[in-house]
Amino acid sequence: MKNEIREIIKRTEAFRFSFFVSMLYHANKCAFVKEGAINMAGKKIEEENHRNESIEETGQVSLDKGGSKIHLITIIGEIEGHDNLGNNSKTTKYEHILPQLAAIEDSKEIEGVLILLNTMGGDVEAGLAIAEMIASLSKPTVSLVLGGGHSIGVPIAVSADYSYIVPTGTMVIHPVRMNGMVIGVPQTFDYFRQIQDRITGFVSEHCKISRERLEELMMETELLTKDVGTILVGEEAVKEGIINETGGIKEAMAKLHALIGKKKNKKSK
Repeated sequence: MKNEIREIIKRTEAFRFSFFVSMLYHANKCAFVKEGAINMAGKKIEEENHRNESIEETGQVSLDKGGSKIHLITIIGEIEGHDNLGNNSKTTKYEHILPQLAAIEDSKEIEGVLILLNTMGGDVEAGLAIAEMIASLSKPTVSLVLGGGHSIGVPIAVSADYSYIVPTGTMVIHPVRMNGMVIGVPQTFDYFRQIQDRITGFVSEHCKISRERLEELMMETELLTKDVGTILVGEEAVKEGIINETGGIKEAMAKLHALIGKKKNKKSK
């Protein structure tokens, strides 16, 4: 009888021990899962904060919810040249855009680039540098002109593989202008002409408009009351052959995904 009681006690103690170990295991597991969930939530918040900071500082963000990783670049306000503009001016800094474009070309993750434009134009050298960089990317690119893509914003808009403009978007085409002191000699005019030829040459090479027609629009005197040039609204820019199609963000994103898919299919063959 005593032996049976001892056996029962041993079994009870063994059960208690195994139950205690099991409870301890499950408690640690729950704590680990909880800690993992907290870490994941913290990482997500950190990524979201980083994304918000990137948008605030440079107007750029990576989009990866649609199956392909797309980098978004905005060209807004005035395109800043070698001189800093005032603190009250909204600007696009070429020293931010150029390194980012180089990083995009070098990246194995980013598959396409979407460029949003709402710019009044700005520095010719900086604008052409950005346009040349976009045009030379091996990744598919799509541009979308929103409020306006004026002046040197035109070469940037046409530098993408495919371009869109919203129906109310505008593009002002005008001759080259210069700030500061101008010396009244023939060489100054020749220099102006050289700069303008660089712009018209780039634009005509990257869209359907001819150089002759583009120069005609630049020199128009009857449309702008206080300036020389032409303002094109939405569909007019498409009819002139500068922009490929009218549309918004939905059409631009769909086109970019289609271009990315086409490139993937070429690689797989």
